[in-house]
Amino acid sequence: MKKAGIWIDSKKAMIIEPGAPYIKTIESGIESRERFEGESEQEGRFGTQFLTNEKVKKNRQQHQVKRFMQSIIDEANDLDSVVLFGPSQMKVKLAKELENLPGNTIDVAGVEAAQKLSNNQLIAWVKDYFKMPDR
Repeated sequence: MKKAGIWIDSKKAMIIEPGAPYIKTIESGIESRERFEGESEQEGRFGTQFLTNEKVKKNRQQHQVKRFMQSIIDEANDLDSVVLFGPSQMKVKLAKELENLPGNTIDVAGVEAAQKLSNNQLIAWVKDYFKMPDR
């Protein structure tokens, strides 16, 4: 049974396989505050109607999050069990994506809150969570 931890926030995800020890980093590419060139006002005018860019920005960010989640799932597809941890709500979104994935073989062992950790601390955290012995 192949177990691993996934530390995730809105900027990157780190897949930690403590048996190896192995850490794979995946950058998110999510733009938190996207600006269009020449953007100065919050709305534009089209005749008597006012148009805003909020819907376009929100849709773009949702697509970026979806692509980020899919890239994590693609990298973790050979794992049997994972624990998701990190400081943001992205870990909850990833858990929901894994639940709703048809034909999913990855078991989510837990979703835990954690702050930014060094690489050695990440490996130790995952080993401790799964109670794996040091090699």
